[in-house]
Amino acid sequence: MRFPVIILLFCSSLFAQTEYPKDYFGLPLDIPIQLSGNFGELRPNHFHAGFDFKTLQREGLEVHAVADGYISRIKMSSFGNGKAIYITHPNGYTSVYCHLQRPNDVIEAFVNKAQYKEKSYDIELFLKPTDLTITKGQTIAYSGNTGSSEGPHLHFEFRDTKTEKVINPLLFGFDKHIKDTKKPLISAVYVYPLDSKTSINRSKRPLLLNVVLQKDGTYLANKVSANGKIGFGVTAYDYDNASFNKNGIYKVQTYLNGKPNFGFQFDTYSFDEMRYINALIDYPRYKKSYQRVQKLFMTNPFPLSIIKTDETNGIIQVLPNLSFVYQIKISDFFGNMSVVTIPIHYDLLTTIIDQEPVVSNYFVKVKKDNNFAKNNWSVFFPSNTFYEDFEINFDVKNETLYLHDDSVPVHSNFTISVEDSSYTDAQKEKVFIADIDARGRAGYNYTYSKGNVFSAKVRSLGKYKLSIDTTPPTISITNPIEGKWISTQKTIQLRIDDDTSGIKSYDGYLNGKWILFEYDHKTKKITHNFSDGIVSEGVNDLKVVVTDKVGNSSIFETQFFRSQK
Repeated sequence: MRFPVIILLFCSSLFAQTEYPKDYFGLPLDIPIQLSGNFGELRPNHFHAGFDFKTLQREGLEVHAVADGYISRIKMSSFGNGKAIYITHPNGYTSVYCHLQRPNDVIEAFVNKAQYKEKSYDIELFLKPTDLTITKGQTIAYSGNTGSSEGPHLHFEFRDTKTEKVINPLLFGFDKHIKDTKKPLISAVYVYPLDSKTSINRSKRPLLLNVVLQKDGTYLANKVSANGKIGFGVTAYDYDNASFNKNGIYKVQTYLNGKPNFGFQFDTYSFDEMRYINALIDYPRYKKSYQRVQKLFMTNPFPLSIIKTDETNGIIQVLPNLSFVYQIKISDFFGNMSVVTIPIHYDLLTTIIDQEPVVSNYFVKVKKDNNFAKNNWSVFFPSNTFYEDFEINFDVKNETLYLHDDSVPVHSNFTISVEDSSYTDAQKEKVFIADIDARGRAGYNYTYSKGNVFSAKVRSLGKYKLSIDTTPPTISITNPIEGKWISTQKTIQLRIDDDTSGIKSYDGYLNGKWILFEYDHKTKKITHNFSDGIVSEGVNDLKVVVTDKVGNSSIFETQFFRSQK
């Protein structure tokens, strides 16, 4: 009688929801909602943490506070979220606004003062409740394209103030502003053999199933003939009536003979869980074809809170004299649903297609520390670096470390070390362990040394070798100003670049005083705005110092004239 109790508890706890305020928050933009990205959407190494609002393909739209509160955090960064503002509200939630063009004048002055004090553009401020209070609907900023944004838009989030978990904005009543009558689109269904003995439709490799639309609007897959342990995966998208672009799916629930056995729903999760996306999807297929297949099983359970499963973890044991009906139900927040039914029966037909060959010479166990060494190279994997046990290819040839390939996802950092006595003490400061991409380009990894041993903590498999960077960054000015009067110019702009280790820092000085430059890594330009008030009447001496990540520096100097009258 124990199994029915387990199922009952599982069913009753499926995706239990917290009640969120539906009418408390307004919208951050004045234009109708159109999304270019939704909550939970699958992104590289993370789930999307909020909404991406379209901004008419331009910058400068007014961004409004969605409720009363105070600005609790401001972050200015050349990467990631770019210019970001966090507002803490009295009801226990925080709203977040990212990729901003700029804050409003009051907030910008507050930030500018802190940047000059710290002598840094990149800055993170944590404010007191009395520093900058905000009222609902107030214009706090203007939409932009800063940081790692790939086009003008507003990234917006809700977070639980205490736990900092992100929460789906649709749960706060934003669904009232979106019309969606479209079912999610299921573009592919895969079935996986989950051990070396299992075959499916006479194959020991994952198979793409053919699905046929039925008269009732559901889909029927071709029959799965298998033996042993199997699991399923699905590629699916959602569309609303206004945005016309692919969005992530909201909810998946699977059933085996009518009983729920695996599912997930994108309501809320923590940032600590984000990287488990690489365990949820078929990662090797993603790296090979950029197709994200969401697995509906766990061979090695991982702590992703959105997943709800029974004791099988979505794995189906196909046994003699038993038949199964497997269903996948995918639904959006508005209740539109797509259903796939898959008949399963036992079969012991001769295998025609064998497993794909694996080139390997070692085996990694997830729950244990793993050390590998050859010649002057060594690698240390702490326990739980990976999601599953696997056969790894480890070799050293021509002073290059061959560490499997990037088709296996890595959850946490591991250490690579190499001993090399050929460098002088002066050279050692410029040496780093580089990852080598498919085109042979070297990527920088922060490297520390002890004696002749160089070490780096990295987070991906692939090729590595020692590299040295002795070339300083380049600095150039688009419009030369040497000896010129530039009284009508509002800004000074320079281009900075470093081809090897990358830019670490940049500092500008006007008549000996530090000045603020804003860095845009997409254009590789730094910009100083004369409105900061540092420029002098008449002659001005400008000096810019740029340093790369191993300490090479370049200096640019020029002199110009400016009238303030």
